[in-house]
Amino acid sequence: MYNISNCFLSDNSSVISTADVVVFHHHELRTGRSSLPLRLHRTASQHWVWLSLEPPIHNGNLARYNGLFNWTMSYRRDADIFIPYGKTIPWGGYTPVVAPQNRSCLVSWVVSMNRSKQVRTGVYQSLKKHVPIEVYGRWNKRPLSDKNLLPTIARCHFYLALENSRSTDYISEKLWRNAFQAGVVPVVLGPNRPTYEALAPPGSFIHVDDFNSTAELAAYIENLSSDRKAYEVYFKWHRTHSIKTYTDWRERLCQICVNYNRLATHKVYYDLDKWVNS
Repeated sequence: MYNISNCFLSDNSSVISTADVVVFHHHELRTGRSSLPLRLHRTASQHWVWLSLEPPIHNGNLARYNGLFNWTMSYRRDADIFIPYGKTIPWGGYTPVVAPQNRSCLVSWVVSMNRSKQVRTGVYQSLKKHVPIEVYGRWNKRPLSDKNLLPTIARCHFYLALENSRSTDYISEKLWRNAFQAGVVPVVLGPNRPTYEALAPPGSFIHVDDFNSTAELAAYIENLSSDRKAYEVYFKWHRTHSIKTYTDWRERLCQICVNYNRLATHKVYYDLDKWVNS
């Protein structure tokens, strides 16, 4: 399906003892939906992978896993197997810069779970005092189906791609799918600007940290929405780059095979928590 050869995936636990690599998704371990097969024989050549696409705040206590895992698989660039939510692809084609017109709203935000202590909550509460924000999602009982998600966001000039945690390299589908695939300008909150500049298309986003206050950010957004030429600058990246999103777990997992020959053979994470929270 993805032009990745020499890769065989199985979710049949009966073949664990003969596998070259066994992958454990941390969410299932943490919630008890799966467990480590510590009583089964594990060959010296078998490698275990700790997989997580969640920021550290959701991981809980990792001390119990010390000395068990050989490789990490994560959105972090320093993971053994790097699996981002999306990536920027340079290309030599040419696409005219056409920012959609006749937007019916200024800013939108889709959020399922929101907690008062999150930084993004403070940004939203403050920003909404200055500009209108259309909020969707389970949080305010206005859920959107997959079919309606992108068309709804596309009605707006800007999208609040605010991450629930400010963690190393954590840039989720809020940017790659919700904003970029909907064709709107993302207002981002997450890692610092250099991280976004390294991963996102050039000149494609507005970073909350660039402003001294949300009032200043709001004024910039309003001015930009009424200045078509200035607004179109945020779409110039379409001339030189495209984006790819990762949604199929099979494609993600097969990245192990793509990277297998360069991975450290004798590596062990004796302090997994230290790496995750670094």
